[in-house]
Amino acid sequence: MATPTPTTADDERLTTVGLLFESAAGLRRLFNRRLEEAGANTQQSFDILIRLARSEDTELRMSELAMQASLTPSGLTRAVDRLQDQGLVARRTCPDDRRGSFAQLTPAGRALMADVIPVHVAQIDQVLEEVFTPAEEAEFGSMLRRLRDYTREQNAGGGCPGEDIAPPCPGV
Repeated sequence: MATPTPTTADDERLTTVGLLFESAAGLRRLFNRRLEEAGANTQQSFDILIRLARSEDTELRMSELAMQASLTPSGLTRAVDRLQDQGLVARRTCPDDRRGSFAQLTPAGRALMADVIPVHVAQIDQVLEEVFTPAEEAEFGSMLRRLRDYTREQNAGGGCPGEDIAPPCPGV
């Protein structure tokens, strides 16, 4: 499918991408209010904690976590430091690659997520059921995965968060 050349400021593609960004920001604000009420500190903390909770052994390599949470390595380090100070996350060095490290949920982090995830899923259900049919929701999820995969591929090595992701630690 050939892409038309950009023409004017009223190009519908500008509207489409703008709607995507505006919707994502609106969802973050909507979900953040409920998450704070449920005990999650901030949206950024929740983004990190939910990724760890959904990962094998509730841990991820720091570089992978940075990419998934759309943070720079230094931004992730600061965020994980705060979560570590709260007793929600622990860090460990990769035994076979001293340059690599992992963030892992602690028992307190797992307990918090056990309380917060049902609240979050209930709110997600409410929003999605009010906006989409089940078939539309499935199609939307599929389209978002394709878009995410495309942007990851295009941004690989381009100075974006998560660039030059290290391979998994041997044996993990």
